[in-house]
Amino acid sequence: MELLTALAIGLLFALGLYQFLRRNLIRSAVGLIILSNAINLFLLSTGAYRGLVPAYVGDPLQHSDALPQALVLTAVVISMGGFAFITAMLSGIVHRYRSGDSDDVSQLKG
Repeated sequence: MELLTALAIGLLFALGLYQFLRRNLIRSAVGLIILSNAINLFLLSTGAYRGLVPAYVGDPLQHSDALPQALVLTAVVISMGGFAFITAMLSGIVHRYRSGDSDDVSQLKG
């Protein structure tokens, strides 16, 4: 089960990185969110163990450490606010330049 989780997180990370490095600004923003979700899943999967039994499988009396879960929840909320900010900036850029391609966008300082 750990191998499947590691492969899924690695695939999400690779897909997010691939989309993040594209020239289209909207795909880059979506890639940033996928990358952020992959990192959150990695942190949750590595920090959820407390001893011999995984956090969500097995004995209900065995409690897991709540700190990684709280940190991931905080990261999700912060990344949602960051994505809203990036979406607002992208909306302004696309409205101003009539394109989502990073090569067509120029003179961002003025």
